[in-house]
Amino acid sequence: MVYILDQKKLPGKTVYLQCRNYQQVAKAIREMNIRGAPAIGVAVAMGIALGMRRSAVKNKVDYFNRLNRISQVFAATRPTAVNLFWAIARMVKCAYKHEEKQLSVINELLVKEAGAIYKEDIRANRKIGEYGAGLIKEGARILTHCNAGALATAGYGTALGIIRKAHEQKKNIKVLVDETRPFLQGARLTAWELKEEKIPFTLITDNMAGYFMYRGKIDTVVVGADRVAANGDVVNKIGTYSVAVLAKEHKIPFYVAAPVSTFDLSKRAGKEIVIEERDLKEVTHIVNKRITPEDIEVANPAFDMTPNKYITAIITEKGIIKPPFKQNIKKLIK
Repeated sequence: MVYILDQKKLPGKTVYLQCRNYQQVAKAIREMNIRGAPAIGVAVAMGIALGMRRSAVKNKVDYFNRLNRISQVFAATRPTAVNLFWAIARMVKCAYKHEEKQLSVINELLVKEAGAIYKEDIRANRKIGEYGAGLIKEGARILTHCNAGALATAGYGTALGIIRKAHEQKKNIKVLVDETRPFLQGARLTAWELKEEKIPFTLITDNMAGYFMYRGKIDTVVVGADRVAANGDVVNKIGTYSVAVLAKEHKIPFYVAAPVSTFDLSKRAGKEIVIEERDLKEVTHIVNKRITPEDIEVANPAFDMTPNKYITAIITEKGIIKPPFKQNIKKLIK
């Protein structure tokens, strides 16, 4: 069984979904009960391991056919976050690497691999936190967008991992949290995490960021990523691009925190990355209550692309990548 903290119930309730089969894990990803690129990757790995362990097939051909079907189910859940596809590839590789072994042994190795992905992500987040905290000045006022904390990862967080580490170092930081319409990951999830950690923060609406930058109330921006192209273009939650442009105009450093599993070197630039379009009801409704007129045209891209020229540095568990991104990404990630 795979237990998933239902993020759609936060901050009001703490409810865990009990996924007894891989279909339930896939549904939780598709319906955003779990979200955040690294967390999705971990959930996919565990879902594949669960699906194969529950298999009743008796021969290798049927076994690997089932593995392929399960992988396709997960691949169809969400198109943008690359950790999903990275986790699928890693689990499939693990199975084929040991294809000469008994099916029961392969199943246990898949469970072990999923556990390794989970542990590696937490270690990576902590390293990102260590590297990134070195860029945070004493008394920094940090803006973050969406949720890139423990909830979006296996634990500790990427962008919030940096903030968390800076707080642990007693740097007297203050965080401004964009609400992140339309799904309100900032208002619901980042605010919840920071409150739990007792890290000082102020919640603002998305369209207040420019105001606070102009007034000198923000001196650093730290965000996560759902996919990073080979040239350093970053796809992240919708609204990230706007924040990056504002930060550039106000000469505020704009940092992206991402594990190497979020890099997709097969994409030469961000424009090649598919942007997910989500349910229009996320825009027209809040907490299942309609806030707009009926029968109107609505758009709901879940992500946008920030060109590398707006990014000061990308912080990974292997180190900090600065411009020129294309060359330096290639050096660090092989």
